[in-house]
Formats: sequence, C-alpha cells, structure tokens
Amino acid sequence: MPDRYAPVGPPGPGSREPVSWPVVLGLGALALLFPLAELSGVTGILGAAPTALLLVGLVAVVWIGGIGLGRVPRPVLTATLAGVVFGVVLVALSRALGTGPDVDGASAVGVAAFEIGRSAALGALAGLLAAAVQRNRGPRR
Repeated sequence: MPDRYAPVGPPGPGSREPVSWPVVLGLGALALLFPLAELSGVTGILGAAPTALLLVGLVAVVWIGGIGLGRVPRPVLTATLAGVVFGVVLVALSRALGTGPDVDGASAVGVAAFEIGRSAALGALAGLLAAAVQRNRGPRR
C-alpha cells in the first residue's frame, strides 16, 4: 500500500517544501556563542572586536555550509528566519545579562528592532550564498 503522504516525484516549480524549523532554531541558537565567549574569558583574551568578528565569521561558515552542503530546503528563507531567531536571542540575552546598551523605552525597542533586522539581513545574505553552494553542487541524488 503506497504512502499517500510520500512525495511521488521531485517537487515541481510551483511546489514549496516546508521550512525546517529545527534547522532554523538550531542555527539561531548559535547566538549563545557570544555570552559563552564572554563567560569563558575568550573576549578578555582576544578583545571585544576580534571576538565578535571571529564569532560572526564562524556563524556565517556554519550557516552557509550547513544549509548549502546539507541541502536544506528553501535556503534563503531558512537562513533569514535563523537570523531573526539569532537577533531575538541576542536581544534577550543582552537584556537578561545587562550586557547591551543602557537604554529604556522607545530607544530599547529601536535597538532591538535594529539588531533583529540586521541579523535577518545577514541571514538572508548567508541564505543566498548557501543557495549558490546548493546550485554548484548539482541536483540532489
């Protein structure tokens, strides 16, 4: 008896595979590297700016490589949503740990919106690069 939920063939141009929410949440959770670097003393050793650049580079490599080489469906949307989760986690952690800018009210909302928007934009860029990796690898087997 055939499984009525199993795909019959490759998805057509009008079909959309669902977003992989575990991938989105997992990639977004990489924001936890920032407080981990602070708590482990890496930031004190390397300095704030070099640590941030190192972590952003590491996150970008993981996002592009994981989505691109893992052939995750809908790479741009997946990475953009991961960027939103990443930004929300960063904002929540900075508020909870008191490491963010000392602002309240409308200024805090503006800073949070900027961080989430920036993270989403960087996620979209990573998704475009991951999609290019997928295209260059050829069709799925």
